[in-house]
Amino acid sequence: MTSSLTFSGFPKQSLTFFRNLTQNNNKMWFDQNKENYEQQILVPARDFIVALGARLKKIAPGVQADPRVNKSLFRLNRDIRFSPDKTPYKTHLGIWFWEGPRPRMECSGFYFHLETQRFMLGVGLYAFPKDMLDSYRQSVVHPLYGPALIKAVAAIKRNKDYSIGGQHYKKIPPGFDPTHKNAEFLLYAGLYAGVELPVSEELFSEGLVDLCIDHYKRMLPLHLWLLDLTKRV
Repeated sequence: MTSSLTFSGFPKQSLTFFRNLTQNNNKMWFDQNKENYEQQILVPARDFIVALGARLKKIAPGVQADPRVNKSLFRLNRDIRFSPDKTPYKTHLGIWFWEGPRPRMECSGFYFHLETQRFMLGVGLYAFPKDMLDSYRQSVVHPLYGPALIKAVAAIKRNKDYSIGGQHYKKIPPGFDPTHKNAEFLLYAGLYAGVELPVSEELFSEGLVDLCIDHYKRMLPLHLWLLDLTKRV
C-alpha cells in the first residue's frame, strides 16, 4: 500500500543542491540556481508535508501541516543579524508539524531535518516560552504530571538510538528542591526527543512517510505530555 498519491520521495538531486550550496553560499549562486531549489527541494517538500501530515493526524489529531514557508516549511534564508556566521542560506531543509493552542514555535510538534549526509527526526518543544517555563517546572515536580513525564521519557529511551535534549541550565532554579527525584528536568530550557539517521533509499521513495511515522510513534509519549502542558498554561 502506498503512503501518498503525490509524494514519491525526495530526488537525489536535492542532496546535490545542498552540497553545491554549501560550497557556494552566496546570493549570486542561489539566484542562478533558484529554479533547482524550487523543483528539487520545495516541490517535493510540499508534497511530503501533505502526505506526512495526513498520516500524523491519526496519532496527533490536531496537528498542523501547512506547506507554506514560515508554516511547516522553514525559510532557507538565515537570520544573520546577530550571528557571527554571515552566510545567507541554511544548507539543510527543515520541516515542522505542530499541535496545540499556541503559536507554531510555542507548541510541541514533529520535526524533519535533511542534510547532505544525514536526516534527523525530532519530537517536542525546542525552547519553552518565558510564560511556559515556570508551568513546565511546576509540572516536573507535580505528584501527577512529574511521574507521567518520567514514564514518557523512559518509554522513549528504551530505544538507545533516541536521545533526550533540552538541558541548558547549570543550577536548579530558586524555589525548587535540588534533591527532588525529577530535579534533572528542572535544568531544561526545552524538551525534545530525537534520532539521527543516515541517508538511505527510503529518503528517495514514498517509504519515507512510513519511516517517519514509525519513529514519531515511538517518540509520541513526550509530545502528548507537552501537548497537555501547553493546554494547561
